[in-house]
Amino acid sequence: MTRLRRPSWLPIDPYIVLLLGTVGLAALLPARGTAADVTSGASTAAIAFLFFLYGARLSTGEALDGLRHWRLHLTVLVCTFVVFPVFGLAARGLVPVLLTQPLYQGLLFLTLVPSTIQSSIAFTSIARGNVPAAICAGSFSSLAGIVLTPLLAAGLLGGDAVGFSTDSLVKIVLQLLVPFLAGQLLRRWIGTFVTRHKKVLGLVDRGSILLVVYTAFSEGMNQGIWHQVSPLRLAALLGVEAVLLAVMLALTWYGAKALGFGRADRIAVQFAGSKKSLASGLPMASVLFGSQASLAVLPLMLFHQMQLMVCAVIAKRRSRDPEAAEDTSTREGNASEGSAADPVQGQPGNRVLR
Repeated sequence: MTRLRRPSWLPIDPYIVLLLGTVGLAALLPARGTAADVTSGASTAAIAFLFFLYGARLSTGEALDGLRHWRLHLTVLVCTFVVFPVFGLAARGLVPVLLTQPLYQGLLFLTLVPSTIQSSIAFTSIARGNVPAAICAGSFSSLAGIVLTPLLAAGLLGGDAVGFSTDSLVKIVLQLLVPFLAGQLLRRWIGTFVTRHKKVLGLVDRGSILLVVYTAFSEGMNQGIWHQVSPLRLAALLGVEAVLLAVMLALTWYGAKALGFGRADRIAVQFAGSKKSLASGLPMASVLFGSQASLAVLPLMLFHQMQLMVCAVIAKRRSRDPEAAEDTSTREGNASEGSAADPVQGQPGNRVLR
């Protein structure tokens, strides 16, 4: 008998399974009373530590080197923090026909979070695109998102978002920005340690996010907000997100061509400019939305898995383009002395959370 296997083009990220399992655990055994206070405090500490590690990992020197390709990075930033939010605002017209107000707020928040790093690199590598550009673009987006996402949320969500207030911005500064800056300042002394133990610290990253998800969904269960979501509403949300992803993928690809970018750069723009980071978005939503965070992060969780599946298919097809072999030969010739332009090898679905 033929053994059943998951198709290589369908990357069901194992971490998504863990996230869904955590949501199920929160639904069956939500933290209440003293346990809720403990998990809330632990979640706050985990978020701060998470962004401290982000700061300690980001190489300022590498980021500055990437500024030489400023047109590409600016294009990705515009897609991430301008074009995406415009579509998010346009989706307001879907309330209440397709989406409820809380689901719309979550969808709008999804359009405000930064791009991914690891998955952008992995898919750009598979498609034989400009990997160094993808690395820098993802890093710039994550760095800018720490400041831009809360500011955009304040301006676009404002007082309409349940649980959102000026205090949330103060919490963002204290829980996200201050730890991140501390990590940057201490990177000189701890950067080597962080790099040496990146696998172990990666588990800490993911464990912290699982704790944030459990805390957020426990609070949602305690307040009964899940009664506001029906299967039809979820189906409508998936449909809206599918259209949003398709539009952004087409816009980044053909828009980059119109701007005069070559094939390798267009690939980097498409994969970095069309995706949203679950790793950055979940902690931010927890701080910004408080007890309403569970509904706020639901659209982001669904969009994240959708983008992995669709981009994996696109990356595989891009790798088989006739132009890909020519571009690869050219880059290998330019990188004969071991330059940073060599593609980073990786497969989607393993470390593509961010």
